[in-house]
Amino acid sequence: MKHQNRPTRRIMIGGVAGAAAFSLLLVGCAPQSGGEGEGDVQEISYWLWDSNQQPAYQQCADAFAEDSGISVNIEQFGWADYWQGLTTGFASGSAPDVFTNHLSYYPEFVSQGQLLGISDLIEEDGVDLSLYQDGLADLWQDQEGERYGLPKDFDTVALFYNEQMATDAGVTPEQLADLEWNPEDGGTFEEALAAMTVDANGVRGNEAGFDKSNVAVYGLALSGNGLNASGQQTWAPYALSNDWYFGDKTPWTTEFNFGEPEFADTLAWYSSLQDKGYMPSVDIALSEQDPLNGYLAGRYAVVSDGSWMNGSYLGQDDVATKVAPTPVGPSGERATVFNGLSDGIWSGTKNPDAAWEWVKYLGSADCQDVIAESAVVFPAIKTSTEKATTAFAEKGWDISGFTVQVDEGTTQLLPIADNWSTVNDTMTAAIESYLQGNGDAASLAAANDEVNALFQ
Repeated sequence: MKHQNRPTRRIMIGGVAGAAAFSLLLVGCAPQSGGEGEGDVQEISYWLWDSNQQPAYQQCADAFAEDSGISVNIEQFGWADYWQGLTTGFASGSAPDVFTNHLSYYPEFVSQGQLLGISDLIEEDGVDLSLYQDGLADLWQDQEGERYGLPKDFDTVALFYNEQMATDAGVTPEQLADLEWNPEDGGTFEEALAAMTVDANGVRGNEAGFDKSNVAVYGLALSGNGLNASGQQTWAPYALSNDWYFGDKTPWTTEFNFGEPEFADTLAWYSSLQDKGYMPSVDIALSEQDPLNGYLAGRYAVVSDGSWMNGSYLGQDDVATKVAPTPVGPSGERATVFNGLSDGIWSGTKNPDAAWEWVKYLGSADCQDVIAESAVVFPAIKTSTEKATTAFAEKGWDISGFTVQVDEGTTQLLPIADNWSTVNDTMTAAIESYLQGNGDAASLAAANDEVNALFQ
């Protein structure tokens, strides 16, 4: 694809920008792009938050620049600074032309008018949306069907486990690949966790004399990062496999189901793992946030985490680590949240044509194959996903625990809704309180009523 100057296209803009400004050093750090009225300067800015992916995207940017004549200035920030910087940039007029977007933030960006609609461009340039994993392309559209991004990658959740700890507990890889759970007794999944839990005296959780008040190795870690209304790394795989879903539909959920008995039953069982000593307390989880360091230090035998963490768990040499899929639930199927990212164009860009060409390139196999070869994440294009799986295998990593549910079609999409920040804050507080022993099914239902009132 050689770049050709062409007339500026009419691109749909959502609503009126409403982000409030606040002080941050990131203001002004994104270079302003030249538009066609400013000497046809072909340079755009692009932001992402994952340092592990930056080298591969720089490869894409270099190839794109050579082919198109458009230079891409890539900047990477930590997670918190990234979103604060975007908010400030929107308000001050210094946001990047193109940025990596997340489903948790996407609805508010649409309602604020911060994203350019690209449906006409997709149709005009013949972008084939069927190339992407099923369901991903449809996540990035509003209630009227206007699209605001092309899928870049996806993630699922599985179980990273300490191979030696599993062996010492008598739990085989075959058993770990075929676990099941239920809210009554936890099934074979809880049995495996109990066997891998060890107290300070060397007594296992399934042995007489186990001291749950003095645990040296917990069978299952609890991620403080995952204690929220999506529960992606914590409770969601179990609730979703217990015939429950977040709400009435997605995208654009308008009625949530956190008051349903299946959700309360799941949380009651999940909380019981703390009480039995098989999983650390919420307070421990919140204090450490990410369980990776605890896992590497030998405090956890199993960690439920996302595929974006493959490099952190499988790429280190201190702990021999394998991957197992999430357990089968009462529904008869496994479950995992199916999340995806996209690349969006800021509505304030001074060079929308160049920004679109970059977004289109990011969403193409030319770039996503490069991402696949880096073996960091799963690209959104189906054929690129296959290449990523091969690249992981060449590293000696069996990541089938993350892909089995994509193959089986048992993934569940995150809820996408207006007012998500309020929904998340309300339900996160209720879920944390429940898991800390300060809530019950009635308190979950009350919180659910509160969030549903936002849509009435």
